[in-house]
Amino acid sequence: MSAVAESFLRITGLRRLTGEVTVNGAKNAALPCLAAALLSDEPSRLTRVPDIEDVRRLIDILTFVGVDSEFAGGEVFISHTRECGGAPPDELAAALRASFLIMGPLLARTGQASCGAPGGDVIGARPLDVHLAGFRALGAQIETVGGRTIARAPRGLCGATIVLDYPSVLGTENLLLAAVLAEGRTQIVNAAMEPEITCLADMLNGMGARISNAGQHTITIDGVERLSGAEHELIPDRIETGTLLISAAATRGDVCLRGVHPEHNEALLAKLAEIGVDVRLGPNQLDIRVDADAALYATNVQALPFPGFATDLQAPITALLTQVQGTSIVHERVFENRMQHLDELRKFGANIIAGGAAPVIIGPTPFSGAMVRGSDIRGTAALIVAALAAAGESRIYGVEHLARGYADLPGQLRALGADIEQLPGLDTLSP
Repeated sequence: MSAVAESFLRITGLRRLTGEVTVNGAKNAALPCLAAALLSDEPSRLTRVPDIEDVRRLIDILTFVGVDSEFAGGEVFISHTRECGGAPPDELAAALRASFLIMGPLLARTGQASCGAPGGDVIGARPLDVHLAGFRALGAQIETVGGRTIARAPRGLCGATIVLDYPSVLGTENLLLAAVLAEGRTQIVNAAMEPEITCLADMLNGMGARISNAGQHTITIDGVERLSGAEHELIPDRIETGTLLISAAATRGDVCLRGVHPEHNEALLAKLAEIGVDVRLGPNQLDIRVDADAALYATNVQALPFPGFATDLQAPITALLTQVQGTSIVHERVFENRMQHLDELRKFGANIIAGGAAPVIIGPTPFSGAMVRGSDIRGTAALIVAALAAAGESRIYGVEHLARGYADLPGQLRALGADIEQLPGLDTLSP
């Protein structure tokens, strides 16, 4: 095995988290809202934008197709100084799943769009069928050439009723981005209901779109001829919120999160209360406090589309459930390959019986520090939760995944009392 040099997180566990932190803007809202800038030739400004790798990658992609922007201090100022069109390099498109979100707005505004195969975490099948079927329903012609998807609508898009095979979040967003400039009325049936969909619709309506019922099963869009720019603040990141709450519970901590939307995390808050965590909402409904200084007990969890328990929090709560009394079962109903963290959790001492997409967790099991590797964004977060609950020192590799989805999770945990730091790689064998 060859020597490698890569950075890693060093965590010394069994430090009770206490205090308060403010949550960043949502990754999964930032990406479609950035893509929405393609729909207008006027400037726009997004605020509360998390400084994460996926945001910077999408900004790079938008630059290739004609969008000039500046990103600093949590704000992205978007201006257009060139004609929009073209396609990003395939290797850039392959860097993240959300690269495909350029298709809807470019198709609507220019009549043509092209993008290579999108990338992202390898967590299961995420086909583009929903996107492409929707584009066809709006009147586009689709072909695939050398792995690149090309969509054309030389006569423009026309409103239609689109029934999604499943409530795809990115699919719903892409069709919203396409339909706002289509002629006539579009209805998206079986639409995704995630808060990030509503955040995008709010931005588009602020640009002059006519969208109603975003966040419901059926979204209605009445097309308009053009859109203006907008100033739009992103919603707080409900997955970052959940990861921090779960980390607090795993350390039996007492933590308050500021600037959140509790209604976006109702499924998680219900599960935390069910296992014995004291959950309280602030009087302004923008704070959540959890106190886990009590006995915690097992529960069952099913990861489902919103408003169900978020699939992005399935791995972190699995790590938490290893530390509670009793037998828990976690069902993953969204992505079939989202259990890659289980073997790494076992290195800490977890007692997990593999059951396909429904592992059985028997707890509590005392954790000892371990050397582990994350394979995707949320799986890496789960390993951090485990390391916080483990005696001794742990090293977590694969931290490049974490930077794609969290603006500064180690810094937030450090502010709450965790002994965590990111260190440069040494010449050592990879774990």
